[in-house]
Amino acid sequence: MIDRIGLALAAIAVLAAPARADDALVTTKSLSPELALDAAKAALGECRKQGFQVAVAVVDRSGLPQVMLRDRFAGAHTPTTAAGKAWTAVSFKTATGELADMTKPGMPQSGLRNLPGVVVLGGGLIIEAAGSLVAGIGVSGAPGGDADEACAKAGIDAIKDKLDF
Repeated sequence: MIDRIGLALAAIAVLAAPARADDALVTTKSLSPELALDAAKAALGECRKQGFQVAVAVVDRSGLPQVMLRDRFAGAHTPTTAAGKAWTAVSFKTATGELADMTKPGMPQSGLRNLPGVVVLGGGLIIEAAGSLVAGIGVSGAPGGDADEACAKAGIDAIKDKLDF
């Protein structure tokens, strides 16, 4: 019985102990502007090879813009849409194509489509390094979310070897 009381008191003492300074801070990683630009250029290049005029946005892990590229004949809506896709992917830590399926009318998560700034169309992907979310990339302007997503994936693939910082 005394051993149990001692263990209980020890557990309470550990749980009540103040947090150490190193527990209060979190270290994060993010893409350099150069690496973000490389990903955007590769995504744009892949879409050009397929004959698509698109915009590509790369956002940091918080959803803030790092890079925006718009091909000369991409529609006026494409920069905003690409940035929205990248932001949405980072915000929900999920590819926007998956979110499109999960948020269809009648689905429990369908209300996500009504949140400000959410763009639930294929073409937004998260960028990870060593299992951590570091950025998002969004493409808009190809004929369909699958084509946008393929270009975004090409952008990630172009920098994948440099993501193990």
